[in-house]
Amino acid sequence: MESKETSLFNLHQKNGAKFVEFAGYKMPIQYKDGIIQEHKFTRKKSGIFDVSHMGQLFIFGKENLTKSLEKIFPLDLKKLSLDQSKYSFLMNDEAGIYDDLIITKIKDGYLVILNAACKDQDFKIIKEKLDNNYEMNLNENLSLIAVQGPDAKNVLEKVIPNSNKLKFMNGQNFNFKDTNIYITRSGYTGEDGFEISIDNNKAQRLVELLLENGSKLIGLGARDTLRLEAGLCLYGNDIDLKTSPIEANLKWAIAKNRVETDYPGSKIIKNQIKDGVKKLRVGIKPQTRVIARGETKIYNDQNKEIGKITSGTFGPSVECSIAMGYVENTYCSVNSKIFLEVRGKKVPANICNLPFYKKNYLTGETNV
Repeated sequence: MESKETSLFNLHQKNGAKFVEFAGYKMPIQYKDGIIQEHKFTRKKSGIFDVSHMGQLFIFGKENLTKSLEKIFPLDLKKLSLDQSKYSFLMNDEAGIYDDLIITKIKDGYLVILNAACKDQDFKIIKEKLDNNYEMNLNENLSLIAVQGPDAKNVLEKVIPNSNKLKFMNGQNFNFKDTNIYITRSGYTGEDGFEISIDNNKAQRLVELLLENGSKLIGLGARDTLRLEAGLCLYGNDIDLKTSPIEANLKWAIAKNRVETDYPGSKIIKNQIKDGVKKLRVGIKPQTRVIARGETKIYNDQNKEIGKITSGTFGPSVECSIAMGYVENTYCSVNSKIFLEVRGKKVPANICNLPFYKKNYLTGETNV
């Protein structure tokens, strides 16, 4: 099947993008400056990311929709304010993760942002669980543009006045070229930033204006190094159907008042919180500049295999090799010494705290 193109494909080409196939789409992996420079530019100024391959699922319904969705997601949706967002999961009965997602309360319903490779499956699962009782629309007529970095608020403010008033994990409708757009203050880089849902036919003009105001296009390569420095999970690598949110060290995303209630995987989640888990996602720093990629085996000092790497790279901002992975719970303490098998050699490494790079999210004018 031929790969799809986002509404910004021609603009990517014009700016010298190198493309890869990702989740059925031709996506820019990098531009002329390369991944390291794109990464550093985002950390210092602001970068524009085309994430239009991701799913924008709208679910509408006034009667009992919140209650119905609480049977699917481990969130306290009743306490969610209008235009407020929360991070959550779609799970199976074994607490395996179908997908991680962002859900936002909007007028008359909810907007759910889904991972590109999972969106069609997610749509079917959610629709089935809701018994077709609500209007659902996986909207392919919308693009999703992320603007990330310390200067993102200033760049976007010049194009969309008053966007800087948004608080972290909150959204609002704005007007752009006589079209309604929806902006949330959120992202996937560890930096302050925004995600903009906009009609396909207006997306390129928006990005052109952002570029004119000092931002740069950034590819998926730098997006990956940025999120890994921030200790954020990539679905399919760090979380999947074989991992639970508790094993993934994401217990914080399960609402405290939902631990005793019913949703897919709730019994296992409850038991794991009570009794602990056998494996846990941790941060890992090799003691050399060797990069330990996903599936790299992890050993203890007795040469016993105790886990595996799920994501690894060189962190341009922290200037060292970094990785995340799962280890047996007896080895998850910070500074525990471990060994990584890279190209047939055992490389010494240490368990470390996440994130590797301090997050710079903002709520109003306050760092969090």
